[in-house]
Amino acid sequence: MNKIKSKPGLLAFFVACPQPVRAYFVHVPRLIEEFPLDVALAYVFSQLEMAQNMAIYCGATKLHRCDSALTWRAVTSHRMTRADFREKFELIYGKAIPDAISKLVVTAEAVRDRVMHGKTTTDDDKRNAIAHALQYATDLNDFVASVGGPRPFANDLRGFKGSAKSLPPSTTRWILKGMGFGV
Repeated sequence: MNKIKSKPGLLAFFVACPQPVRAYFVHVPRLIEEFPLDVALAYVFSQLEMAQNMAIYCGATKLHRCDSALTWRAVTSHRMTRADFREKFELIYGKAIPDAISKLVVTAEAVRDRVMHGKTTTDDDKRNAIAHALQYATDLNDFVASVGGPRPFANDLRGFKGSAKSLPPSTTRWILKGMGFGV
């Protein structure tokens, strides 16, 4: 990925992202223009983590026909670590997130961690972390779609499951336990 050297360059990178990603991260342009990059970085990661939870939820309900209410409770109450997300993703979708995609977010996470823990970073690091996170969102959207799931970085997931009938909560509970969720 090319290095982003300025705020206008980061805005141009954002504009070049696919429409669903731009819509999902709708506040990024304004945050970049009007606030310190720390704010935009925090927003991007908040949205990113929400989409990762949606990827797990949608995959379990669509691909494994889990009861939606029980699955939502399980996913939102589970403390999802970075490694845990990748593990659960592979378990649910049957394929690991490719290293090229994972490396994008790992690079951005290192900068995010420094910012969130009060350590110093450069604007250059923050700009590039935001760009890496946006590229991760784009690439993960495409990868999830290629393995049969709905694109998690989308504002509208209505109808993602289709007309398939969900399993009863009693069966869903066992499936979720097998996936490592406490239900």
